[in-house]
This record gives sequence, C-alpha cells and structure tokens, in this order.
Amino acid sequence: MVAQVVIADDHAIVREGLKLVLSAEPNIEVVGEAEDGREALDMVEKLRPSVVVMDIAMPNLNGLEATRQIRRRFPETQVVILTMHEDRLYSLQIAKAGAAGCVLKRSMGKELVTAIEAASLGQSYFSPSIAATVLEDYRRLASRPEDEVVPLTEREREVLQLIAEGRTNREIADMLTVSIKTVQAHRAHIMEKLNVHDKTALVKYAIRMGLINAE
Repeated sequence: MVAQVVIADDHAIVREGLKLVLSAEPNIEVVGEAEDGREALDMVEKLRPSVVVMDIAMPNLNGLEATRQIRRRFPETQVVILTMHEDRLYSLQIAKAGAAGCVLKRSMGKELVTAIEAASLGQSYFSPSIAATVLEDYRRLASRPEDEVVPLTEREREVLQLIAEGRTNREIADMLTVSIKTVQAHRAHIMEKLNVHDKTALVKYAIRMGLINAE
C-alpha cells in the first residue's frame, strides 16, 4: 500500500529536500505541501492523506496545534512531527498532541521513512532520545494534580499563538474570521485562566508550551 503524504514546513528548501527524499521511496507518494499548520489542515481536509510530515515550529498555526486538530477532525490521517528539539519543552507536548511519530531533523532520511511507514500502518515511531524523554516525563507527571493543568480551549491556543507572534486584534480577527470583540474576549479569558496580566507573560507561557520558538 502506498502512503500518501503531505509535507508541512514553513521553509521551501526543507520541503523540497523532504520531497526529494520521500519521492525516491516506492511506497510513499507526496501529494501536497503546506507552509504552515493552517494550510496543512486545509490540505488534509481536501486530500485526506495517510500521513502528514509536520514541522513543529511554524507561524500562524504551529505544528503541535495543527496535529491536535488533525487528529480530532481527521483521525484516519496520522502525523509525524519533525523537530530540532529533544528536550522536555517539546517531547511530552508532541505525544499529548496525538502524533504517531517524531523524528529529529538531524537524523532524517531513513528514519523518517521508517516513521512514515509505521504511521501509515497505525503504528508509532519516535526517535530513541525523544521516546526516552516522553516515557520519563509521563512517569514524572503521573502523580501531578489535575488542577495544575491549565485548560485552554483549541481556539484560545490559536489566539495565544497569534498574540505571542505580535499580531494585532484586527489581524487575528481577520485570520480567524471572527469579530474583534471575540478576539478581545478570548484574550481576556486566556489571561484570566493563566493568571497573567500583560503580553510579556503570555509570550513566556507560549514559549514554555512550545506554541512559538524562543528564538
């Protein structure tokens, strides 16, 4: 069975390189490319691929949030995350988002092909260092009180990323096709839930949760 794949990465040269590697595999067909998470969602809705190869750090809608939404809306499509990071900031978030696999960018190639093939069969593949970190974190957080987890909604996470990227209320409203008052309401709810009082604190939280890069 041929796995139909969509590549989502905000760098054209990376997409081109991935396409070159994957197109050489007889059991993989690249059917689409996206440059951010929102476009990836649109492509999944239109093409219904077997697997999305998803960069974790993208503007407008990051790879983690796009993965959550794909898994909720299109459960037949699996996601393999690409990341440069193997620390705790991202590893547990990747697993919780519902990704079927995660491969470090520095070890792409055959390992990525293995992850895609596993995902297309409903199996999982994580780079060994990431798998070890995820397992350790699940053990560490097993006894964590449930009330320590801040329950932002899907839309609130989207708005938070856009705020952290420096978008204005008008820009966010236009991107999400909602009113400015709705954006302001989301911003107020986010700040109340996180118990923060300024944009700097929101940005710090977004970085800590992997919604945007610290760079």
